[in-house]
Amino acid sequence: MYDIILENVDFTYDRQKVLENINFSLTREDFLAIIGPNGGGKSTLLKLILGLLDPNKGKISIFGKNPRYNKNILSYVPQNTNVNQIFPITSLEVALMGRLGKKGLGFYSKEDKKKAKDALEKVGVGDLADEHISNLSGGQRQRVYIARALCCEAKLILLDEPTSSIDTDGQIQIYKLLKDLNKHLGIIVVSHNINISVSFANKVAHVNKNLYMHDVANLKAKQNIIDNIKSTNNHLCPVEIITQSTCNNPAHHEEI
Repeated sequence: MYDIILENVDFTYDRQKVLENINFSLTREDFLAIIGPNGGGKSTLLKLILGLLDPNKGKISIFGKNPRYNKNILSYVPQNTNVNQIFPITSLEVALMGRLGKKGLGFYSKEDKKKAKDALEKVGVGDLADEHISNLSGGQRQRVYIARALCCEAKLILLDEPTSSIDTDGQIQIYKLLKDLNKHLGIIVVSHNINISVSFANKVAHVNKNLYMHDVANLKAKQNIIDNIKSTNNHLCPVEIITQSTCNNPAHHEEI
């Protein structure tokens, strides 16, 4: 039985079709990497799954419900979260923000603080709980944001290019962390790096207005995925450009 289902989904923005006839199904055990050129609709797809946008056509079911009414089991790590360098907020306080929807009025409870500390420990930055968030490296900061997502006690975490400003070693460490978390919850990540994505995800979706799903287990090698992407790409973006999340085709517009 599938937990995440998209059927015949279209989305149009400013009279231009951003996504067309999107169909796929996932279980909570899946680790899906979404790749494709800028303007291809990757971030828009995440927003549809999160219930931040409504499709113009089709149906989206997240654990049996419309995502707009199931947000308590979804968590989101956005791309390039801005940090106010002069705002005095610690890693623990950032993680605690994930408890906002779980508590009533008033201060955070002891249970909230314990869950936040446990989440920081789980992602490997427990020793940085009292450190100002602006003092952390890009990789450490992303771990804190993932800890915040864990504090929501979600069944599915969606991440939008969480390693875009991190070096290769740091990217691999983040993906190792996500793979470990995938033992207990679903992972959907928009990625700009095909090679790293294929090494950790069990499914890869190429999105460029349309969506083409590739099951990593059924492909003999990483090159097979690249060949499949080439054969199903109707918009003539070379895979070498796709891997860098760029596209020279002027028909592509920035994602909303």
